[in-house]
Amino acid sequence: MIYGYCRISTAKQNIERQIRNILSVYPDAVIYQEAYTGTKLYERKEFDKLLKRVKVGDTIVFDSVSRMSRSADDGIALYLELFDKGINLVFLKEHHIDTDTYKSALSNTISMTGDDVDDILMGINSYLKKLATRQIHLAFEQSQKEVDDLHKRTSEGIETARRNGKQIGQKSGATLHIKKKAPAKALIEKHSRDFRGTLTDGEVIKLTGLSRNTYYKYKKELVAELNP
Repeated sequence: MIYGYCRISTAKQNIERQIRNILSVYPDAVIYQEAYTGTKLYERKEFDKLLKRVKVGDTIVFDSVSRMSRSADDGIALYLELFDKGINLVFLKEHHIDTDTYKSALSNTISMTGDDVDDILMGINSYLKKLATRQIHLAFEQSQKEVDDLHKRTSEGIETARRNGKQIGQKSGATLHIKKKAPAKALIEKHSRDFRGTLTDGEVIKLTGLSRNTYYKYKKELVAELNP
């Protein structure tokens, strides 16, 4: 059986991209999805249901390793646990850490014979797990680097605009025209990591040019609008 697991940080974000990516490769996959903001695995109800359902030989597909867990340590522990249980794991954006990568290497030694074969297999299995651990760490680091790079590019773009004389932020004493409210809220929803984006409040404030009070006012209104 093939399952797909999709996760977003908040209920306001769009999960369709992950679902579409998985189904494009595994059209028969049974999708489990949820919005989740914490870091503890036991708080992910849909994921817990999936983990209780999978059995030996089943496959779980993720769009990215970062969808399996929010931290490398938790992700590695879960990866090795499922690996030992015979569950196949597939990561569309990081195929080099698919469990098949390590299982195939291990299976190549099964035909070995001799008195020391058990010790040899145990050593190879241990080595492969250490290799998988390192590769998963690197995958998480790369995922975080991409987020950090986006934040850095946004910050640098704002600084470039400032040096070119562009007004960044609302001028002191200025009143934002009501016609700018809708587009400003659209930008907040698109770029804030509390909705569909990846930017912090400070970065979105700079991006929109809103005052802090106006920004948080609009953000509060968005929450109410999206959760009637």
